Amino acid sequence: MYEPTTYEITTPTPRTPPPATTAQPMILPAEMPPGIDWVTLPDGVRTLAYTHPTPPQPIPVTASQPIPAWAKTVALLAPTVGTGIAAAGIGLSYAAPGLIAMSHALWSAAALLIATITAVPIVLRAARRAIGGDSTTGQRPTTHITQNITANGLFGRANGTINHH
Repeated sequence: MYEPTTYEITTPTPRTPPPATTAQPMILPAEMPPGIDWVTLPDGVRTLAYTHPTPPQPIPVTASQPIPAWAKTVALLAPTVGTGIAAAGIGLSYAAPGLIAMSHALWSAAALLIATITAVPIVLRAARRAIGGDSTTGQRPTTHITQNITANGLFGRANGTINHH
């Protein structure tokens, strides 16, 4: 059969401090390794012991804030804008040969316009010389026009004559 085990209850003996004649080495606080510190036991004796570091204070958790509407809008538009830019880049890469040809055509048209603006006065000057006129200056003989205007009084009617010479 089963026999219960008996245990003897003992009381702890009080701890006696070491005799004063025992010389204990003195350790400065700067020399102590981390995790070891001076502690005072319940009977008043100070001794070195392993200590647990104090846990850091927990950061107070604040209530979560709702996401602003503008942030949601930006987050939803970002892929759309990125896709649009990518599509534009692909379109420009396909259109590049045509754009290069158009730029060459525009430069040619600009050169033709400048050449025309420069050549028209030269052609007109040559045409005037061919029609007649002074061969040195390329102009016709001058016509002198004189006017004689007379008026009587401050508010009088003005009369005039024009003479071609």
